[in-house]
Amino acid sequence: MSRDIKAKADRVIAKTYKRFPVVIEKGKGCTLWDTDGKNYTDFVAGIAVCNLGHAHPGVSKALSRQADTLFHVSNLYYTVPQVELASWLTENSFADRVFFCNSGAEANEAAIKLARIYFKEKGENGRYRIISMEHSFHGRTMATLSATGQEKIKKGFEPVLEGFDYVPFNDIGALLSKIGSSTCAVLIEPIQGEGGVRCPDQGYLKAVRQACDETGTLLIFDEIQTGIGRTGKLFAYEHFDMEPDIMTLAKALANGLPIGAMLAREEVADAFGPGSHASTFGGTPVVTAASLEVVRVLSEENIIDHCKKVGAYFKERLSWLKNRHESIEDVRGMGLLLAMELNMEGDKIVTLCMEKGFLINCIQGSILRFIPPLTIEKEEIDALVACLDEVLD
Repeated sequence: MSRDIKAKADRVIAKTYKRFPVVIEKGKGCTLWDTDGKNYTDFVAGIAVCNLGHAHPGVSKALSRQADTLFHVSNLYYTVPQVELASWLTENSFADRVFFCNSGAEANEAAIKLARIYFKEKGENGRYRIISMEHSFHGRTMATLSATGQEKIKKGFEPVLEGFDYVPFNDIGALLSKIGSSTCAVLIEPIQGEGGVRCPDQGYLKAVRQACDETGTLLIFDEIQTGIGRTGKLFAYEHFDMEPDIMTLAKALANGLPIGAMLAREEVADAFGPGSHASTFGGTPVVTAASLEVVRVLSEENIIDHCKKVGAYFKERLSWLKNRHESIEDVRGMGLLLAMELNMEGDKIVTLCMEKGFLINCIQGSILRFIPPLTIEKEEIDALVACLDEVLD
């Protein structure tokens, strides 16, 4: 069966992914099964999406209940789940307003548009440039790939959109030298995910916030990968004793259903008036009902505290591996957004782990990224570490 599915997929699906030769059929918690009946412990979680694990019963029930009532109406009308989710997000963050869309790229598009129109509304028409970081990743639409600080993402799609500047992550001097009278915003991931799980130096993000304050520049945090508990806090900015002006979310917000959200302070959000931006499927009743259950579980069942504890344990175990294997250059990350940098290609390690029943992820060629469901247990971590210890030999 799996061979037939793979052959059919190769005939009819666009070749935009280099897929592994497995067909995933079902999942439960932190385990996935393929069509041949083999099971895998999942340390990818749909790329930091299924924070509550696969087929979470509460999310499934919330989805089913809403599907029996109302799937979709236009955003010309109010719906209860959307309003309740927006209320929860604003009550639990710095923000006053939420714009819903379908993905992280769309959330970042909204943030880019909001930053530009904010200054247009103030009469500062020359402020439109956005500074982002080298090695950043913000999406694959034309605006968000233009904002992304990786040339490989832009290759073949030139000319990219004008108005983006790039500086090294963790280099406040470079940022200060680039901010000017034409800068409207700084767009930054508090921890670079696709760029290699690169964490900010002590005091760096506070210095970025200060630079924005002193120049009247907006600060946008892309928390698409770091948000919704991934780092051991609800939002990563909470680790750093500061707040952005705009924040983007997606991935784990609905545990696998397509949703994006852009959050902003009232003064900034006011620049978006009727007709300035829209999304047909943004914040549909079904998706926001599922998302409400996600945030309820995060709030009431100590999932984030569990993430913090097992994340620290996981990092210790990876550091133990580093002491045993010269092929490991570095271990880094926060919560359950962790990475192990190798001095060799990582793809073979991913394949060997898959053969032994573990799904992991390689980024930037030589960096193994570990982003399991936040419900992962120590025993599952120990099993992966034993597998890595064996395959690295």
